[in-house]
Amino acid sequence: QVEQLASRFGVSPITIRRDLQYLEDKKKLVRFYGGAVLCEAKEEARGQSEIRIYQNLIARYAASLIEDGDTIFLNTSSTALRILQYVTSNNVTVITNNGKVIYADCPENVNIILTGGEIRYPKEALVGDYAIRNLQTVFAKKSFIGCSGISPKSGVTTENANEASINELMLKRVIGRTYILADHRKIGHSSSFTSCDINTVTNVITDEKAPIEVVEALREAGVEVYQVQRDVFN
Repeated sequence: QVEQLASRFGVSPITIRRDLQYLEDKKKLVRFYGGAVLCEAKEEARGQSEIRIYQNLIARYAASLIEDGDTIFLNTSSTALRILQYVTSNNVTVITNNGKVIYADCPENVNIILTGGEIRYPKEALVGDYAIRNLQTVFAKKSFIGCSGISPKSGVTTENANEASINELMLKRVIGRTYILADHRKIGHSSSFTSCDINTVTNVITDEKAPIEVVEALREAGVEVYQVQRDVFN
């Protein structure tokens, strides 16, 4: 974790983040939200840590799609929140219902606007009529929406009924491109509540372990699917 490293070495968090970026460029480690993991980490890194690595790579690729002056939607997804640490474009405005953004490590070139609304724990999601009304006054240039599952049959789904309508708005009120973020566990998986049908999905960012047959089915449905790889970042 960045804060642990900063405390141990007696330097600022920004110094640690620069050092971690340097080591990642040298392929010594992979950064994740709030810290980093060694590339050669063994079994402990293969379970949940492997998922974090893929989530981090998905977020990193998503951040590369953000341009100067963009206004973007991010939902309550932890993968979506990770995007913030990789944004290098200038004057980017992020509109989100993710209350955890308050604790996020945001670069100076990113402006944060919270939707407001009722806080739902443990995700610290901002939901309800207040959040919806505020979103109805905005059009973003891009949106990056995480999900609990995506499949050709069920579309984009979530476990939380209160978040489905907000996700739907964040996908509709966009004048540019929309992106669904989903690591391989979520490809082909269906949850309880639908955020949007598959025929409204245009872009999915996932990883190399996504089931081939589901990826092909998504592509046949007209969805552009990009898969990040652990050893390659384009």
